[in-house]
Amino acid sequence: MKKIILPTILIAFILSLGFSGCNTGNKKSVENIQDEKKHLEDSLLNLVQNQTFEYFWNGAEPTSGMARERIHMDNVYPHHDQNIVTIGGSGFGLMAILVGIERGFITRQQALERYQKIVAYLEKADRFHGAWPHWLDGSTGKVSPFSKKDDGGDLVETAFLVQGLLTVAEYFKDGNAEEKQLVDDIQKLWEGVEWDWYTQGKDVLYWHWSPNYSWEMNFPVGGYNECLIMYVLAASSPTHPIDAEVYEKGWARNGAIAEDTVYYGLNTVLDFYEHNDDPIGPLFWAHYSYLGLNPKGLKDKYADYWKMNVNHAQIHYRYALDNPKNYKGYGEKQWGFTSSYSMRGYAGHRPGKMDLGVISPTAALSSFPYTPEESMRFLKYLYLEADSLVGEYGPYDAYSQTNNWYLPRYLAIDQGPIPVMIENYRTGLLWNLFMKNEDVQAGLKKLRFTTDKN
Repeated sequence: MKKIILPTILIAFILSLGFSGCNTGNKKSVENIQDEKKHLEDSLLNLVQNQTFEYFWNGAEPTSGMARERIHMDNVYPHHDQNIVTIGGSGFGLMAILVGIERGFITRQQALERYQKIVAYLEKADRFHGAWPHWLDGSTGKVSPFSKKDDGGDLVETAFLVQGLLTVAEYFKDGNAEEKQLVDDIQKLWEGVEWDWYTQGKDVLYWHWSPNYSWEMNFPVGGYNECLIMYVLAASSPTHPIDAEVYEKGWARNGAIAEDTVYYGLNTVLDFYEHNDDPIGPLFWAHYSYLGLNPKGLKDKYADYWKMNVNHAQIHYRYALDNPKNYKGYGEKQWGFTSSYSMRGYAGHRPGKMDLGVISPTAALSSFPYTPEESMRFLKYLYLEADSLVGEYGPYDAYSQTNNWYLPRYLAIDQGPIPVMIENYRTGLLWNLFMKNEDVQAGLKKLRFTTDKN
């Protein structure tokens, strides 16, 4: 397997900034500095993509080949959950493996064999009206309850998985016989998800169903959050589709979703108030649905999704510059807040009252398409000034300088978006693949979305 090694040019480049930059009259010198800067930045992007890809490759749960929910390098697992498989995080990992092929970390054949293993496992794993649970026991494929009543189908996690599966299918659909068989097997999994059943016959999608507790979780999904991809896929299903009214009345809440606000001088574009008291959400809302769903040029009657995501990331950046709670480290090189580990356990960090002084590297790094300069400054900070915050699988999940806190631990749902969104920034690979899917195109048309191509 190809390994990325941090080049010696990093040190040379830092030293050159102090001297070569003074020679502004020498055109060649300026050009050389720019070349070295690009080389440095490309090397850093390659490195962080390689490390985070490895979480899903060498760090995978061995029986399933899928993503472990968490990897703790200190080997401390208070809940003895080191072999729990995450469905949504595995969907992100499927896409990260495609990055691995394209970046030369693994071969196409190696990836194919891993995908075959994963798909065969998913065919036999517990499903509930076609939806997989939030967690599976890696060794058995049986549901591992996320909470007492969350022991059945999880439609949101299933959507994140299916987004990855369909992207893989597009990558291999014109390949050899083995690859085409993989595509056929993925299509069967996709067609088996009963999206319409998860409406309970109403005009909204419900997040959970349990064979033991039925609909007692009672979580209708509406108002803006990370779940747009679920509604797009539900409308796109060739076998169990929802009607457009479910999107309009459930997700968009009869238009109330468009009641935006202004925060740090930028429009939120959609209403982020549905599930919290702060005017903006954690940054994973700008990532999870958009690993495959390309927000560039994506619009419906409620939003310009590119503008919304750019503003979302910029609000986080501006908030860190303002630093209203005077936390240590916040600024142009350290910013970005999302759900991650914290001193208090897992927490939903965001600007406002849920700002606990914790920075989650995935927030800024997965925002590269939206904030390339600001994200690059953060990437350089991590690798050139704070490498103790980086380990085998890339940046650790979260840290707080104010509390002098970090742990050498990772979460799949935070590592996964990093290589995928960086690749979308660099080449658009995953966006281009997912958006070519004919079922997805039909679903977007049904929901009256427009893209740059229509």
